[in-house]
Amino acid sequence: MDKARETALKALYETDVKGAYANLALKKLLSDRELDSRDRAFITELVYGTVTRKITLDWVISRFSKIQPKRLSNLVLQILRMGAYQILFLDRVPDSAACNTSVELAKKYANQSAGFVNAVLRNIARNGERVLSDSDIDTLPVPEKFSVKYSFPEYLVQEWISVFGEEFTGELLKSLLERPDFSVRINTLKSTRDAVAEELRKHGIEARPGRFMPEALYLENVSDISGLDVFTEGKITVQDESSMLVSKVLDPRPGEKVLDVCAAPGGKTTHIAQLMNNIGQIDAWDIHEHKIALINENAKRLGITIIRAIQGDALESREEILDTYDRVLADVPCSGTGIIRRKPDIKWKRKKEDFSNLIEIQKKILYNSGRYVKPGGILVYSTCSLDVRENEMIVEAFLAENRNFRLEPMDEVLPEALKTKEGAKEGILRLYPHIDGTDGFFIARMKREK
Repeated sequence: MDKARETALKALYETDVKGAYANLALKKLLSDRELDSRDRAFITELVYGTVTRKITLDWVISRFSKIQPKRLSNLVLQILRMGAYQILFLDRVPDSAACNTSVELAKKYANQSAGFVNAVLRNIARNGERVLSDSDIDTLPVPEKFSVKYSFPEYLVQEWISVFGEEFTGELLKSLLERPDFSVRINTLKSTRDAVAEELRKHGIEARPGRFMPEALYLENVSDISGLDVFTEGKITVQDESSMLVSKVLDPRPGEKVLDVCAAPGGKTTHIAQLMNNIGQIDAWDIHEHKIALINENAKRLGITIIRAIQGDALESREEILDTYDRVLADVPCSGTGIIRRKPDIKWKRKKEDFSNLIEIQKKILYNSGRYVKPGGILVYSTCSLDVRENEMIVEAFLAENRNFRLEPMDEVLPEALKTKEGAKEGILRLYPHIDGTDGFFIARMKREK
């Protein structure tokens, strides 16, 4: 039995049936000491690829199976999806290997379906690329065509077409199928970008400078750095450049008092401390006690001492701290559609009705956050969402209700390459994977006037 594929099957079952996130299911299963680095990389590719392409794979399977995917047992469906993914999207895997190993899995976990699995996958191997051709999918009406081609829920495709138009949406969806670059932030309190890059090279890891941030590095051919000295010594931390830009827009100064109302796991909080040269005070809230511990762990590893992690609920108003902070960051819970490249499960876990619930939470957190800002202070609102309902519409509603706040131009605090980006002079930064090469992010900078 192929252990790598069997492990991938177990991870897919955990995500699709038990509701686990793929990254957490993989973390648990990849701890098996019998798996070498190549196995781990292959398992990760199989799981993320199969989860990412689920709608496309089901559409292809439905063309060659007398039984529709929704009527198949979950294990048989996962075996078929994983086999079809290898045939259609992994050039280095021979079709025969994809078929044979899938049949072996079926014999072990669904013996009566082994012949069925064999027949469907061999048919896909012969004809699958033809039915995946644009000319075949192009016969579908939009947005169903985009849903099948880019493996995305149709309700989100419809929403984005209505906001962005077909061409922009198509490019965006295509970019969300791609694997993101592995980005780290240099802890400038402990080292420099050049020094860290040199240390990484000694481990055989090539690094290149970030697109926008001087403290960003992109690492080649690596997925886990937790065992490296450069990480354990607190010289780097994993963070996408889009996330780094939130702290940059907040523009905290040494000696100031800053509040991060939704802080865990602490990536932005520790970056704020770094920008403050570890001088001042940062209050970092999270509703969960175990996440407070995570903020403290990250701060300790990075050698940061000005963060005070507090268990607190951003949805509850705190009268005793009104008008207290120089700068407040509200990086609110959101749909996460901007980070689907990293967490493809989001596409399937997020439901249409979830958005209205999230919007109410976001409005309340932003309203409360604004009350803690001193006159003359700065309020930053951010999400890793691509949806205008969670972004522009939230900010517009807040400003209409809070006339003592206005959007504050951010072009002067942005890196040179982003100073002229549309919206920056008005106080809005929108980042898209297909345009900026980062995660999808929305950042608004507001100033309290009185």
